[in-house]
Amino acid sequence: MNSTAPIRFGVIGAGRIGKLHAANLAACIPGAQVTAIADPNYQAACDLAAQLRGPQATPDYRAILQDPSIDAVAICSSTDTHAAILIEAARAGKHIFCEKPIAYDLARIDAALAAVEQAGVLLQIGFNRRFDPNFKKVRDLVAAGQVGKPHIVRITSRDPAPPPIEYVKVSGGLFFDMTIHDFDMARYLLGAEVEEVFATGGVLVDPRIGEAGDIDTAVVTLRFQNGAIGVIDNSRRAVYGYDQRVEVFGSDGVLMVANETPDRLTCGDAAGMHSAKPHYFFLERYTRSFVDEMKQFVDCVRQGCVPPVTGQDGRIPVVMAMAATRSLRENRPVKLCEVE
Repeated sequence: MNSTAPIRFGVIGAGRIGKLHAANLAACIPGAQVTAIADPNYQAACDLAAQLRGPQATPDYRAILQDPSIDAVAICSSTDTHAAILIEAARAGKHIFCEKPIAYDLARIDAALAAVEQAGVLLQIGFNRRFDPNFKKVRDLVAAGQVGKPHIVRITSRDPAPPPIEYVKVSGGLFFDMTIHDFDMARYLLGAEVEEVFATGGVLVDPRIGEAGDIDTAVVTLRFQNGAIGVIDNSRRAVYGYDQRVEVFGSDGVLMVANETPDRLTCGDAAGMHSAKPHYFFLERYTRSFVDEMKQFVDCVRQGCVPPVTGQDGRIPVVMAMAATRSLRENRPVKLCEVE
């Protein structure tokens, strides 16, 4: 592509994540330009376009795909629409940034990835936590041999409050909408693939989540192909804030990442030592990572290189989520090849 012309984006979806990506593209990423916003809720598209002072608004995402001046799309719509829009965008010759997961069904994912390959466009999946500077440093140090041979990876991911029940009913379940980030992070940190999953969970936060057919608390054990073991723990409610920690332990040492807090101040008084709670939720905790992931996508589009989070990187955590779901249901370890 022209090395000086801006990469023109259409953002599909004007909800919370669409607003975030549109604002980052418009204000934080040199060389990117948001020219159109699409959402079936036309007022939401208009409001976001007005906020960004420039893009056109449309209720139909196909208007974006049919616009020859648009180079790339950011698919930020509901998960059940991702695969279909992704296929149409590929056939329209647009480079694609797609929020996770691509779909809950492997056949639909494979059809989408086949369309991308056939069209020869670029695809990056929105696993933004890979771009967190702390987690990336762990990954780099593990790859450099800092801890020797990795033995254990531990990931804690707990939300400050459960989502609305209406969301739980359509999200695909905790393993698909929450743990899926941790499945990706586990293989990212170790640079290794998981071969077996064992999941246990319960309803300890909100009985309505159980009535909707889901769980709100889980521990998942992973067995990697290289012999390492992983442990992920999740909860829909941590009263002290958004709890995001990782640890990689190996033959020669350990790497640990603690929670990010608004400040590093510790106050001591007669009641004890006090410090700030973790950031409240993902928008505050992962602000930089959302910008950096889109910067890298824009760079890849400009340079024509493979994005850092590929379609297969989007597919594998879905397989892991399926294995975890089966494991929970059948109360046994499940190999990923069983799901395939």
